[in-house]
Amino acid sequence: MIEQQRQRVEQEMTKLVDEMDRSHLRKMQAEMHRCAAMCCEEQTASLDTVQRCVERCSIPLTKAQKYVHTELEGFQGRLQRCVMQCNDDVKVKMSPSPSEMEIAKYTDEFERCAIKCVDKHISLIPNMLKTIKSVLAKGPKGIPDA
Repeated sequence: MIEQQRQRVEQEMTKLVDEMDRSHLRKMQAEMHRCAAMCCEEQTASLDTVQRCVERCSIPLTKAQKYVHTELEGFQGRLQRCVMQCNDDVKVKMSPSPSEMEIAKYTDEFERCAIKCVDKHISLIPNMLKTIKSVLAKGPKGIPDA
């Protein structure tokens, strides 16, 4: 049961990352490569100048990727805390030497609680995607520093 919920979250997160890649990050990556290629075509520039130019080209994409990664980590952290709260709630109810029946009862209670956490957090993904897209659409200057 818990494995199925983990897979649900993983599938939804993969969809979110794929959507971010297609809608924003891939375009930024192409721009970075075009910019870097232009740096390399400057025949009179020193090696250091070209290297600094190439590094500057990668800043917007790196900043965007870092922002997306931070948002996803925050989401996963909130989900983990929710599931850990389910675990803590069940632990305090169990007796020191629980019977098989008691274990089954509290395992079921934990699983129901964990499923609610997953359902709640999956329902938040569309809004999170919308927010991330909105931030990325502002361009590199609109992306908060992580």
